[in-house]
Amino acid sequence: MKKILFTILLSISIISITKAQTSINTNQSLDKRDNWTQKDLIEPAALVAILSNPKAKQPLIYNIGVVENIKGAKNLGAASEKENLERLRKTLSGLPKTSSIVVYCGCCPFSRCPNIRPAVAMLKSMGFTNGKLLNIPTNVKKDWIDKGYPLAGK
Repeated sequence: MKKILFTILLSISIISITKAQTSINTNQSLDKRDNWTQKDLIEPAALVAILSNPKAKQPLIYNIGVVENIKGAKNLGAASEKENLERLRKTLSGLPKTSSIVVYCGCCPFSRCPNIRPAVAMLKSMGFTNGKLLNIPTNVKKDWIDKGYPLAGK
């Protein structure tokens, strides 16, 4: 009887721990240095689905790095440079705060990218409620181009 009770309690504990580990808190930052959360990201496949659907409301896409433009993107230059961050601010200043906006860089892994944090901070400080960071954590080549996702002019 003790073995059965022990097994049941152990199973309940394992299930509880597993649920706690696998549940994602969408308000939790992915890395302590990051100024975005999981809910602030848009997956490449999800963006491609939107871009491929002529009936879908198309987001405004801004390349805030020094990489190739994805389909529909406007290149504003590296957001780590003051004049380019100001260009982003001016571009966003006339838009409704509910505009669907996607920013991306992809020059290098998120952990080293000098451009995404200033751009995300800008979106948030300006009060945009539908601003997203394209989730290309490695680089634009691996996470976008190598997957055959659409590029500008192609």
